Amino acid sequence: TLASTDKVPVSLHISILHRWKNYWIRGVLSLAMISGFFLIIYMGPIALILVVMTVQIKCFQEIITIGYRVYHSYELPWFRTLSWYFLICVNYFFYGETLADYFGALVQREEPLQFLARYHRFISFALYLAGFCMFVLSLVKKHYRLQFYMFAWTHVTLLIVVTQSHLVIQNLFEGMIWFIVPISIVICNDIMAYLFGFFFGRTPLIKLSPKKTWEGFIGGFFSTVVFGFILAYLLSQFQYCVCPVGFNSETNKFTVECEPPDIFVMQEYTLPAVLQNTLKWKTVNLYPFQIHSIFLSSFASLIGPFGGFFASGFKRAFKIKDFADTIPGHGGIMDRFDCQYLMATFTHVYIASFIRGPNPSKVLQQLLMLQPEQQLSIFHTLHSHLRERDMLPPAANQAE
Repeated sequence: TLASTDKVPVSLHISILHRWKNYWIRGVLSLAMISGFFLIIYMGPIALILVVMTVQIKCFQEIITIGYRVYHSYELPWFRTLSWYFLICVNYFFYGETLADYFGALVQREEPLQFLARYHRFISFALYLAGFCMFVLSLVKKHYRLQFYMFAWTHVTLLIVVTQSHLVIQNLFEGMIWFIVPISIVICNDIMAYLFGFFFGRTPLIKLSPKKTWEGFIGGFFSTVVFGFILAYLLSQFQYCVCPVGFNSETNKFTVECEPPDIFVMQEYTLPAVLQNTLKWKTVNLYPFQIHSIFLSSFASLIGPFGGFFASGFKRAFKIKDFADTIPGHGGIMDRFDCQYLMATFTHVYIASFIRGPNPSKVLQQLLMLQPEQQLSIFHTLHSHLRERDMLPPAANQAE
């Protein structure tokens, strides 16, 4: 009995040391990743696109590897090759669409690109169809069910990873701020929920993640809303962050220069009567984007964690601790991006629903891709429309 009681403090001491060592590793690597994130932002859109693609490929590899391991499907003919082939096809489709949308002038200038842009969807479908036929030809007796399991696994993985990572790129082209803020607030919520849960956590939140607590969830929510509000204020002041990413066909470089959109221009707001009596202020000056940041932060705090819960349920279903061991103390890349993809989708939907209006530069690029006769027809139509509304200067009417 004496020996057993002597061993308890030793084992407890070792457990505490192990926990603190794990926290230290997680903290150092978290700071390193955050520093790397801001360095990549400084390097510009091209670097960000390459990083998003790299993360996407790694996440795809981690999930597909789990499928191979769980279903013992290493012996299936052609299936590993077909999985990566479908990844290439889907990326070709999405990034080809982006190339045609945002680099119309470049596409118009290069004849091979004109052909690829004109028949892009047909080429994409033909490539996918080739993979589909290869799959059917690879079916082996006594393995049909397993092969269809893996076929479905591959396509669901493509839907989760590739489609949503493409939305990250779409958000980026709307302005760097739509890339930086959503990612940053998810990181903030993850960190603050962890800290509040570590120091104050008592009440379990959900059985899928036993370490998650209500205290961490609530503390993370308020911290994230405040952080997002302040970050939105800081970034709204920089043209580099708020301007849509464009492409200058003369210099063949990305540009982030524009007249800041209205949501990034300081405006005066009248406070509700209740707040006026409490704060003794009648008005407050804010960037409209700060108000939008509250909705983004609320989603990141209240709904975003469900992406993590979903990932936890997935890992429990297949009896694995992490998607991989790529990052010491953090698991795989997918373990870090389980909430980011859900956040990217919400941001894209939010922009399309409440923010985005007609993009003049994008419309101009599309006009430049038309035939000269079509451009002339549009010019005369627009000229007549403006003249009827008396919006043309006198010199323009006299010239006609």
